[in-house]
Amino acid sequence: MYEDKERWNERHVTKPMKHTVSPIVKNYVKYAKVGNALDLACGTGRNSHFLEELGFKVDAVDLSDYALSQIKETLNINKIEVDLDEYNLEKNRYDLIVNTNYLNRRLMDQMIDALKEGGLIIFETFIEAHEKPEQGSMNPDYLLKTNELLKKFMSLEIIFYEEKDGINLRGEKNKTASLVAKKSF
Repeated sequence: MYEDKERWNERHVTKPMKHTVSPIVKNYVKYAKVGNALDLACGTGRNSHFLEELGFKVDAVDLSDYALSQIKETLNINKIEVDLDEYNLEKNRYDLIVNTNYLNRRLMDQMIDALKEGGLIIFETFIEAHEKPEQGSMNPDYLLKTNELLKKFMSLEIIFYEEKDGINLRGEKNKTASLVAKKSF
């Protein structure tokens, strides 16, 4: 864990992301009831700050203590420094779960259970590219397979799903899978 924390701290310092809210969050948050939100692997809080401004009480969870130190101190943002490989989500707690640019397959089923009835998940992360990966590309363990995200959340009401090529907030080429889904049983 310590090595991962140091690696992420260094990445946040040397390759900071823009503080722009994720477009998928900005475009689909309107489908969520304002209440408790979870921002998994929140980084420096770009989505956490946005959600807090909309009235959500946000659990901003990340391994990087440096990234969490960049999140403003407020009563409505609860900063949680934890190794997500060991963290478990509380059942029936959240009206909204945001997961961008991060993949931890162990937490995917927990996300469904952590949503309240009518809760919304906004999930966007990287997918394997069909072409040969460039030098220094991401670890394939942290890349989704084609349609993997859609299949994993089929028990929810799918509002939006897309896989596309794009450019990330650091200006790097990537391929992403994006999903917005609601728990309505």
